Amino acid sequence: MAVQNGKDLLVKIDMTGDGQFETAAGLRATRLSFNAETLDVTSLDSGGWRELLAGAGVKSAAITGAGVFRDEATDERVRQIFWAGETPGFQVVIPDFGTVEGAFLVSSIEYAGTHDGEATYELSLASAGALSFSAL
Repeated sequence: MAVQNGKDLLVKIDMTGDGQFETAAGLRATRLSFNAETLDVTSLDSGGWRELLAGAGVKSAAITGAGVFRDEATDERVRQIFWAGETPGFQVVIPDFGTVEGAFLVSSIEYAGTHDGEATYELSLASAGALSFSAL
């Protein structure tokens, strides 16, 4: 796989629940992380080595992003999702790899600005159910 442009890693929001996704406006940096908790089943019979139960534990994903506040429809939708506690569909497009899709909760949204700079925001999302992956 060739080197990819960071701007091509996109976070998209299902704006109306109809499966039509729109790229979150103004993001400059995005990150997607996957986690799987382990379930330790080590016993005296393990011979001194830790044993983990395969397929057990809770899987989760987190999306973070930071960018310039643009006051567009996607900004308004993120605020609406946060205040309503909704878990709509989101997509993360990973260039030349695939798309991750599923329900996410907006776990935090922060706004910042300085007197001599632009208004910025940071966004954190937590997975709220099973995710799907579609390879390109």
